[in-house]
Amino acid sequence: MLYKLWRSFFKEILLLKRDIGGIVIIFLMPLLLIITITLIQDSTFKNLEGSKIPIIFIDNDHSEISKRIESELKASKSFQLLTEYDENSAKEAVFSGEYQMAIVIPQNLTKDINSNIDSKVQTIVSSFGLEADSTATKVTASKAKDIHLYFDPATNAGFKNSVMNAINKMVFEIENKKIYKAFQDQLGTTEDLDNKSLITFKEIVPKSALEAKPNSVQHNVPAWALFAIFFIVVPLSINLVKEKSQGTSVRVRVSPTPYYIHILGKTFTYLIICVIQFLLMVAVGVYLFPYMDLPQFDVTGKMFNLIIVTLFAGLAAIGFGVLLGTIADTQEQSAPFGATSVVVLAAVGGIWVPVFLMPEFMQKIAAFSPMNWGLNAYYDIILRNSGIGEISTELIFLFLFYVAMVAIALFYERKQNAV
Repeated sequence: MLYKLWRSFFKEILLLKRDIGGIVIIFLMPLLLIITITLIQDSTFKNLEGSKIPIIFIDNDHSEISKRIESELKASKSFQLLTEYDENSAKEAVFSGEYQMAIVIPQNLTKDINSNIDSKVQTIVSSFGLEADSTATKVTASKAKDIHLYFDPATNAGFKNSVMNAINKMVFEIENKKIYKAFQDQLGTTEDLDNKSLITFKEIVPKSALEAKPNSVQHNVPAWALFAIFFIVVPLSINLVKEKSQGTSVRVRVSPTPYYIHILGKTFTYLIICVIQFLLMVAVGVYLFPYMDLPQFDVTGKMFNLIIVTLFAGLAAIGFGVLLGTIADTQEQSAPFGATSVVVLAAVGGIWVPVFLMPEFMQKIAAFSPMNWGLNAYYDIILRNSGIGEISTELIFLFLFYVAMVAIALFYERKQNAV
């Protein structure tokens, strides 16, 4: 049995040697793909993270609150403030798409807020039957002031909400401090009241997340390695179709070697290709990316687990290729369908767009994608330092997918060739 399996494996190697161009494509194209995509995504990530968004800031108040808002915006390191505009020119520049937004602080904003706060505090103190500070003068409330925000019509709604919430928080904190100060003045107390927030937020992250923060390389190396692994569906299915058209499959069926040995020979052959593909991807991430000003792909202590996932992901891809090659009658059927189905599986599985950004019904569909199982297993190892036990569910799903695909292919082949 082992000898027959070896002969089947050797036959597959000889067939691959005859198609050097195909072998080059299998190994070279994924490398070009991962380098190109990673460079694009990393440069975009750096631009978003390292550059400042230019916004127009017009200060008609020139007092405490406006200067506080200006200093907070500058301290955020996300915005470059442009101050050489008036409101009309700013409105025109933003609505024409030249800038994303403009912030216009109205005149007397600080003065009017102080008046409103003092008036309300005096009213509250009087309602309790307390006498206000004798030195305080009666203050009349002013009309509420509006901070004008102009947004480019094409600006993302999330960006608008985040900016408005940030400005609202700044103003609220300033008002809160002023209210405390007004009560102190009205009650004539000199005690320093603690007006710090009673509730704060503290982010708790696992230790593994501190050790391995996700970046463009940690996403793209496993994601596109998985894409390359599944793309062997195309040459594998074409290989099976060729065997049918050339009569090789007939000779295999009439030989004393069981047909499943023939399938196992292909499985071992293409598993080796999958592992080589993955190792080349890892080599690019570890050795080449640092010279391209990209983060290095860290596989310290994780290589064995990553190869295990690669083997199971390769099994799933091979099973799908065997089924497609068994069912297809011509190369014109297997090649386009194989390539298209792999692209669809990649899109659904989170290779291009993270699953959590998808609509809810697409997230449910993604749970059935073998690429999603493999990608989750890779992420668990790379980002969460998980072991084989933690990813056993994904590995089982990938193996069962292979078994199901091969079982259906064998059943179909036997039914088609039944006498």
